[in-house]
Amino acid sequence: MENPSSALPQKRTVRLNINGKEEQLELAPWTSLLDALREHLHLTGTKKGCDHGQCGACTVLVDGKRINSCLTLAVMQEDKEITTIEGLAKDGELHPVQQAFIDHDAFQCGYCTPGQICSVIGLVNEGKAKTLDDIRDLMSGNICRCGAYTNIVKVVQEALERSSAA
Repeated sequence: MENPSSALPQKRTVRLNINGKEEQLELAPWTSLLDALREHLHLTGTKKGCDHGQCGACTVLVDGKRINSCLTLAVMQEDKEITTIEGLAKDGELHPVQQAFIDHDAFQCGYCTPGQICSVIGLVNEGKAKTLDDIRDLMSGNICRCGAYTNIVKVVQEALERSSAA
């Protein structure tokens, strides 16, 4: 006979606002936001890297702030605005940070690029980076396995200049 107190909780309806569109998913309470995005909504731009919050490949924006989607449960993000790499381009036009990655050749294999782009946008939103050392420190949670850091820093500098000019 099964002990009712040891039974796993049932799936529940989770409502997520992703890239401006409300999605309703039936998820187990322990489903990470990353798994909800990739496995349930098939938004595969957000990458699964280390799955421990150490590489930043899964970075998305929640209410404009960067977050490692592998470290948060989907149910915790209800009623928040979630933006993935798929939600950045508007009307066929790349987000300025996406364009800056192309202009500065800031990606090589491209695996980390979606997380890097979301992290740059979050960094600009935070308004904390003032120096080159700040940029390097605040982007240290995003690992580039190809070593394109020099060009990624140029992207951040351009994004900061654009935001201060706006």
